Amino acid sequence: MRIGILTGGGDAPGLNAAIRAVARPAIAEQHTVLGIRNGWAGLLGEGDMEELTRRGMGGILQVGGTILGSSRTNPMKIEGGREQAMANIARARLDALVAIGGDDTLSVAALLADNGVPVVGVPKTMDNDLSVTEYCIGFHTAVSIVTEAVDRLHTTAMSHHRVMVCEVMGRDTGWVAIMGGLGGGADMIVIPEFPVSMDEVVDHLHQRRAAGSDFSIIVVSEGVEMEGMGRREDADGERDAFGHVQLSRRGVGERLASLIEQRTGFETRATVLGHTQRGGTPTAYDRIWATHVGFGAWGLIQAGDFGRMPVVQCGRVEVAPIRDVVAQQRRVPRELYDLATVFF
Repeated sequence: MRIGILTGGGDAPGLNAAIRAVARPAIAEQHTVLGIRNGWAGLLGEGDMEELTRRGMGGILQVGGTILGSSRTNPMKIEGGREQAMANIARARLDALVAIGGDDTLSVAALLADNGVPVVGVPKTMDNDLSVTEYCIGFHTAVSIVTEAVDRLHTTAMSHHRVMVCEVMGRDTGWVAIMGGLGGGADMIVIPEFPVSMDEVVDHLHQRRAAGSDFSIIVVSEGVEMEGMGRREDADGERDAFGHVQLSRRGVGERLASLIEQRTGFETRATVLGHTQRGGTPTAYDRIWATHVGFGAWGLIQAGDFGRMPVVQCGRVEVAPIRDVVAQQRRVPRELYDLATVFF
């Protein structure tokens, strides 16, 4: 067999573990594995691929990012893009294509599957918002980084009696914020699923001061909408090929910090974690489960079971149609948010 692998969308720790988990067993059985460079961009034009070797798979398990490169290219939004992608798949004589990515990358994979392309997906998104699966590559590492950052913010917040606002990733869902905030002991967590008003934020901070707590740490998702911050869709800057604006340009953390200081008089500072959440070494958890789902993709290829992907449910690797995984977003449930509010 000839197998192609690509990684699309934002990079995430654990991608290389998944690539390795598909490629190594395939190469061991004398199959040819081609790495497609820079996501779907590598299937446009003349194509951009290189053969992966066993030696090339050495030492990548613990490396962050993706050895294949990535992009947010959407061939479905480029004139003739679908035809170019399918032509390159045919030219490379691929018997299977593994698409590792989030809802954008996998939505393209689902469309190609509808057109007869033998595609298998692998779940990757730091936002952890793919439906059907309880695990997405990169999420655990991102939460660990947020937790450590909140830990570190505690000492400076206590020393200077400040309010510290920590802005984290999360376009439409608050998984990174809620889990990182819970792990780090944040005093308030603001996420898209459960909006709060500026009055509620201010009242909460005053209540903490009245109770004797002269510092506070607030974790906020970058996609939160609140009065004084504007709507996500009105953010400045160009949209990517999937129609998303760059939320870091909104400056949610800075705006929230400024409004808090204006309304309360409490000294307030903002920290934006940004791309540090998706950089660096993956946690052991991400390495292990990325290996699980990557190897699950190899199993689907062996079975000729295309248009589907490995997912994690109740601690086990199961299989689901790619279409089902991208059908809707997995959002933070009320019971988890309620747990967090107990400690506000």
